[in-house]
Amino acid sequence: MRLPPFGFGAAPIGNLFTAVGDEEARAAVDAAWEAGIRYYDTAPHYGLGLSERRLGEALRGRSGYVLSTKVGRRLVPGPLARDSEGFDVVAGLRRVWDFSRDGVLRSLEESLVRLGLDRVDLVLVHDPDEHMDQALREAYPALASLRDQGVVRAVGVGVNQWQAPLRFVRETDVDVVLLANRYTLLDRSGLPLLEACAERGVQVIAAGVFNSGLLATDTPSGTFDYAPAPQPLVERARALAAACARHGVSLPQAAMAFPLRHPAVTSVLVGARSAAEVRRNAELWRRPVPDTLWADLAEAAHAGTKIQPSP
Repeated sequence: MRLPPFGFGAAPIGNLFTAVGDEEARAAVDAAWEAGIRYYDTAPHYGLGLSERRLGEALRGRSGYVLSTKVGRRLVPGPLARDSEGFDVVAGLRRVWDFSRDGVLRSLEESLVRLGLDRVDLVLVHDPDEHMDQALREAYPALASLRDQGVVRAVGVGVNQWQAPLRFVRETDVDVVLLANRYTLLDRSGLPLLEACAERGVQVIAAGVFNSGLLATDTPSGTFDYAPAPQPLVERARALAAACARHGVSLPQAAMAFPLRHPAVTSVLVGARSAAEVRRNAELWRRPVPDTLWADLAEAAHAGTKIQPSP
């Protein structure tokens, strides 16, 4: 399975940070489809199942796309309450970490019900950082068995750090790694993982290319890795924006284009909560980035100097 180069991340339509209405969420997915986007990613974690339900409804009746979801957090009944993990939802559900064989199979079955589908293309072990032994011993073999049976087309791991997936790449036969926030214009710490993936032929999905918001506009501010951005990082992002502007390039445009320069990266995944965001991202995605920009950034990094803002 070869992943499309540009994908729609469905965490925002699961009410990440702020609530999104049903119609607005549907319009975002419709805009992605109209823009030619054919890869969609979701997870039970995103809005306690809300993202899966909305995405499944929006894609119903459509074909020719790649869909991924995740396992590792099961949703079980709990008291009706507002979610405390970054999603603006109220539900009678709570998350339970579960990387056991039975937990993984039940989680996937429940995801299919929410999606309204009988299968998905790609299943990712989600954030196994503190559960690596069980994830390697039980979760991965369970998914590999489904792959061998043809129930899913590919399996992998999705994380916000590079050490855990490096173990998967070295110790298993995963097809895909989804790496969020660790190979961007501001944070390239995931490079050792990408090098290992290139050696083993593992496809990498680069997610979080805006580092949760700091690189999303030409006037950087806001969040970095889902928390308020420290001022030194804001200044670095503004310097990057100025360097991009000198080459006629938007900062988010460069942020989306950068990961695909590495041979292991086959797809860039960008979240959006509205049709306007989708259309903007898709339009920027299509614009070419001149090689001179990368050369200037590489030269500055090689010289050990900071990129300076324009006067």
